[in-house]
Amino acid sequence: MAKVYVTGLGIITALGDSLYSNREGLQNGRCGIGSLDYFPTKYAESLLFGEIKLSNNQLKEILKVNDLGVSRTSLLALHAFNQAICDAELNDKDLASRDTALIVANTVGGMCLTNELYQDANQRHFGSEYTSSYDCGSVGIFLQARFGIRGIVNTINTACSSSANAIMYGVRLIKNGHAKKVIIGGTDSLAKFTINGFNSLQILSPGLCAPFDNNRNGLNLAEGAAFLVLEAESNFVNQKVYAEVIGYANANDAFHPSTLSENGDGPFLAMEKALKQANLEPSDIDFINTHGTGTENNDEVESKAMIKLFKDKIPAFTSTKSNIGHTLGASGAIEAVYCILNLLHQEIYPSLNFKNSITSTGLIPQQFYYKTTLKNVMSNSFGFGGNCSSLIFTKV
Repeated sequence: MAKVYVTGLGIITALGDSLYSNREGLQNGRCGIGSLDYFPTKYAESLLFGEIKLSNNQLKEILKVNDLGVSRTSLLALHAFNQAICDAELNDKDLASRDTALIVANTVGGMCLTNELYQDANQRHFGSEYTSSYDCGSVGIFLQARFGIRGIVNTINTACSSSANAIMYGVRLIKNGHAKKVIIGGTDSLAKFTINGFNSLQILSPGLCAPFDNNRNGLNLAEGAAFLVLEAESNFVNQKVYAEVIGYANANDAFHPSTLSENGDGPFLAMEKALKQANLEPSDIDFINTHGTGTENNDEVESKAMIKLFKDKIPAFTSTKSNIGHTLGASGAIEAVYCILNLLHQEIYPSLNFKNSITSTGLIPQQFYYKTTLKNVMSNSFGFGGNCSSLIFTKV
C-alpha cells in the first residue's frame, strides 16, 4: 500500500493565525485562553475561553467573503484551508481533479448562527440565508463550491475525535486508491449550544484548565481550525514533506454518552491498535500529544491507559489544550499539526498549569520547552460516547 505524507499545513487558534504564531506561542508557553471579546454569552464573566481575536467581519474582509449566511465555523475553516493548499502548492487543476478529496470534521457546524436563524423564523415569511449554513456538512459544501472540488467530499462528526478520524479516513482513501491527494481539516467555533451543553455537564473550569493536575476542575472551550494536505508517495516529485502518517486506529468503549470507562479501555485499544498498524512497539514512541482536557474523568483515564500500554516507560507527553483550550471537532487536526511541528523542529513544548500529579497515577507532563530527538509521535483524541482515536506520525 502507498505511503501517505503530509505536504501542506494550515492553522488558526487562540495562539495565532499561522504556523509561525502557533509555534512561537507553544515554544514560549503562552496561553491563549482568556475572556471573550466577540462572543455574547451570559457566562462571559464567569468562564474562560480560547477565543480567536478576530470578529466575523474582520475574517470576511481578510478572506474576501461576502455571503451573509456563512458561519464563523466556515470562515475559520477557509482561513486554515487557504494556508494548507498554498503551503502544498496546490493549483486550481489539483483542486478540481477527481483524485483530490476533501474531508471536513466539526461538531458545531452553523449552530453558532442559532439566534440569527431563530430571529428569521419569527420575523420572515420566506427562507433564511442561515438555513443552508446550519448543519455540520455546510462547511464542506462551502469549501467544495468555493474551490470547485469534484472528488470525494465528506463530513465526519464523532465529537472530539472528529478530525482525528477524518485524517484516518483520508489516509485510507489514498491507501485504497480512491484519491491521490486529500485535503483534510477540522473546524469549530464557539457557540451557545456547546457552551450551555458543556456547562450542564459541569465540566467547564472557571479558571485556566490544568491537564493531569490532581486539582484539575474542568476544560476551557475554544475555537479554531487546522487543515492538512495528505498525498500518496507516488503522486509528487521534489515536494517538501512534513511527516508520514504511519499509524491510526479508532476504538469505542461504549461505556457512557459523555464519560470514558474507568479502566481506559477505549484509549488503551486506540493506542495499542495504532501501534500495531504502524508495526511499532510501545518503546518506539518518543512523544505523545495527549487528549488531556483537564477534566476529572479524562485525565485519570488517559493516564491509566498510558500506564497499561507503556508500563514504566511512559514517553514524554503534554496537553496543548492548556495553551488553546478544547476546540472540540477541530482538536484532532490542530494537535496533529502540533505533532508535526514537534517532529519538524525536534522540540517539545511545555504543558501549562500543572502543579501536582494525579494521586492514583503519578504521571507528570513535560513542563519546560526543550530540544530533543524525535522519530515517532502519537496524537490522542477521545470523543463523547467513548469514540477514541490515536494517530502516529513519523519523521521523514
